[in-house]
Amino acid sequence: MKVLVIGSGGREHALVWKLSKSKKIDKIFCAPGNAGIAQLAKCISLKPTDTRGLADFALRNKIALTVVGPEDPLAGGLVDEFQKRRLKVFGPDRKGARIEASKVFAKQFMRKYHIPTAAFRVFSTAAEAIGFCRSVEFPVVIKADGLAAGKGVFVVDNLKAATHALERLMLERSLGKAGDQVIVESCLKGQEVSLMCLTDGKTVVPLLSSQDHKQAFDGDRGPNTGGMGAYSPTTLIDKEMLEQITDFILTPTIKGLQQEGITYRGVLYIGLMITETGPKVLEFNCRFGDPETQVVLPLLKNDLLDLLLAVTGGKLASVGRLDWRPESAACVVMASKGYPGSYHAGKRITGLQEIDDSQTFVFHAATTLKGNLLLTAGGRVLNVVAVDRTLSQALARAYRSVHKIRFDGAFFRRDIGARVLKTARR
Repeated sequence: MKVLVIGSGGREHALVWKLSKSKKIDKIFCAPGNAGIAQLAKCISLKPTDTRGLADFALRNKIALTVVGPEDPLAGGLVDEFQKRRLKVFGPDRKGARIEASKVFAKQFMRKYHIPTAAFRVFSTAAEAIGFCRSVEFPVVIKADGLAAGKGVFVVDNLKAATHALERLMLERSLGKAGDQVIVESCLKGQEVSLMCLTDGKTVVPLLSSQDHKQAFDGDRGPNTGGMGAYSPTTLIDKEMLEQITDFILTPTIKGLQQEGITYRGVLYIGLMITETGPKVLEFNCRFGDPETQVVLPLLKNDLLDLLLAVTGGKLASVGRLDWRPESAACVVMASKGYPGSYHAGKRITGLQEIDDSQTFVFHAATTLKGNLLLTAGGRVLNVVAVDRTLSQALARAYRSVHKIRFDGAFFRRDIGARVLKTARR
């Protein structure tokens, strides 16, 4: 069986790595991939948004399953094109992907189907939004409607900061069309947690929970990024909490999608805030999280291919319970100086050969080869992931490897998992 994975980041490296363990797969392709992925798959020079080119490739090469990593091709209708050509593909179609591609759609969907979330208002002009902010109780959260690679959310403490964020989004167009509309919503208090679920549009199977670290710097300071690290599982979602999430969020979401005429097949990622009054939805994503995937997949015992095929075939109910390693996984992201703002690429990476540990995995997020030299090729460069008996041990293991890797301007957060470890010690 031949499989095609679409994307070029750490999430896609983790997907390729996990799929490569399936005895049913003969060959894996990745479009476009990166230097790390190239060690496991044949990388092809096609952009994730080249819908027709990718569909042509899948037909020519008799690809049995295509797995879509990033959100852009899903929002752009890649799945629709593949389905039109009767190609098997994992991910929601364009209608389903709106749950991430438009935060306005997602919030209005939640309001319609009584899914718990923060109170909100939608605005189409900066003047209206700023006027509204003059009467709100701070802090509030300002969100760009469209896709923004994790950088379209601003938590602001006062009117001056709100005005600055709104002007950047709606007047300066810092995120382009993503800022055509904005949401201003109340700021929920609690701990944030990620829950990725597999669904074939009828059955929902939650994966292990995880916690992402969005801010660039220690202590949850600095601008939002695509994610600076994660760990899994988190004690924030126990059996009782998962039942609440299932009853009040997962089930109503799937039923709501059905009522909207959407057969949603793929990953339904739910960003949750665990508040004093229960779990509330911060956001939906239509694909595997990044870097959450990098900590969840190393703990999964099942053959990932079987699960993805069950989703695409509408037979997820036949899978039963998933099998997990009874351990913890931790991920530390090594990024380029300046990220998530401007940064320089092309820096030589060394030290990877010094890591000799079967329970440590380095998933490449943005790397390239120039001759025999491994170079940085983006903002988030490497995901260093370790598995161990406890979270503290997994983190210690990951950081030992991080300190062996070097590239000019490398930075990383030194407090991944600190919030939960501090709580556990009380």
